[in-house]
Amino acid sequence: MQNADPIWTHVDAKREAFEALADRVWDMPEIAYNEYRSTAEHKAMLETQGFRITEEVAGIPTAIMGEAGEGGPVIAILGEYDALPGLSQEAGIAEPKPLPGDGMGHGCGHNLLGSASLLAATAVKDWMAENGIQGRVRYYGCPAEEGGAAKAFMVREGAFKDVDIAISWHPSAFSGVNDAMSLANTRIDFTFTGRASHAAAAPHLGRSALDAVELMNVGVNYMREHMPSDARIHYAMLDGGGVAPNVVQAKATVRYAIRARELPELWPLIERVKKVAQGAALMTETQVEFKTISAVSNLLGNTPLEKAMYGAFERLGPPPFDDADRAYAKQIQGTLSQEDIVSAWRRVGMAPRTDLPLCDTIVPLDAKGAAMMGSTDVGDVSWVVPTVQARGATYAIGTPGHSWQLTAQGKSGMAHKGMTHVAKIMAATATAALSDPQVIAEAKADYAKRTATNPYVCPLPQDISPPIRKKA
Repeated sequence: MQNADPIWTHVDAKREAFEALADRVWDMPEIAYNEYRSTAEHKAMLETQGFRITEEVAGIPTAIMGEAGEGGPVIAILGEYDALPGLSQEAGIAEPKPLPGDGMGHGCGHNLLGSASLLAATAVKDWMAENGIQGRVRYYGCPAEEGGAAKAFMVREGAFKDVDIAISWHPSAFSGVNDAMSLANTRIDFTFTGRASHAAAAPHLGRSALDAVELMNVGVNYMREHMPSDARIHYAMLDGGGVAPNVVQAKATVRYAIRARELPELWPLIERVKKVAQGAALMTETQVEFKTISAVSNLLGNTPLEKAMYGAFERLGPPPFDDADRAYAKQIQGTLSQEDIVSAWRRVGMAPRTDLPLCDTIVPLDAKGAAMMGSTDVGDVSWVVPTVQARGATYAIGTPGHSWQLTAQGKSGMAHKGMTHVAKIMAATATAALSDPQVIAEAKADYAKRTATNPYVCPLPQDISPPIRKKA
């Protein structure tokens, strides 16, 4: 039942300001490590709400932390605000229409993610002050989740070392506790160096770096039959060596994203891909260099926290979408295939309903959906702090992640209702932990059991730093 928990009153009291924050961040999409304006918006809100602020967390200019309260346990609520390239889109319509500009857009809903998390942290701060509760709530504004692994760098620098539990969420088509399943991931650049020559007059003198890239891609494709079925390997050409076909390309770079269910499975897969690259270099008489760009761990679950969060979902019920929300969601579904819609239901382990444009229920805690084959740097936080994530319904069922459709819905009424709804869930999970020491004790015991025989090893090489972008 809505407003059954006093913490939800604190969320509702300030929701309009944070919905406006989400819209402002949507209007200024910035990609990994370049979220200077978005960070400034979050800093301004932290100041307005009376948080103690720490800037440049872990030496990252666009990472920020706000803390409130004294003594007691430390509750971290994690937010994000980075956008994606190539997903610019006008808001509130159901047709592709990129906006003028650099082509960036919030195609993963991180404008909502950071705002809802900060709203939840603010509500907890106000609730603690009203009730004289000992404890500290922290909002971590985390940049560069999209391929930048900022939280992994933050973990490596000890940013979460005194946190008792961490809470986060992600925009979704459904509401419920997020299944703690993601893939460990690393991104590596392979740069081949050969020898240029005239491709017609003296081709025998050239050694093509582009040929090496192509042979590497062929070799990795042959690997796919002989690796774990839930592993994933993707690539993107960063530098093909030039645009002149009559010049043997002397240098070329390809970036590979390598994913596996867990870190112990990832390391041997990385070595196999490196061997393929070395083989391609041997065949073309070129040289190859490897450079790790980022890496993240798989998510580690926490049963006590998941049960506490699910209890909040049961009390609150689904988001209060209205007829206007459902009408717009139906328009968005008109741009999708039936396969998109059916697959969305199956991923959360529920029977498909093609007549329902928006979530009207809570996904059961024991629903068995398809494993999430993406990656997130929340995984690294979960290996050093007991962590739980919600999924919050903010868009039409079937909407693909990283799509123009998702960008288009980012300022809609359903997005606002969904982010406020999930802010209540995160805030209620935090207050449950602050009110009952047993919640944190059980969460820590569960964490200790999961990591007893497989302790955390940071997947980032010690010699790499965040690829920080200079402020424009």
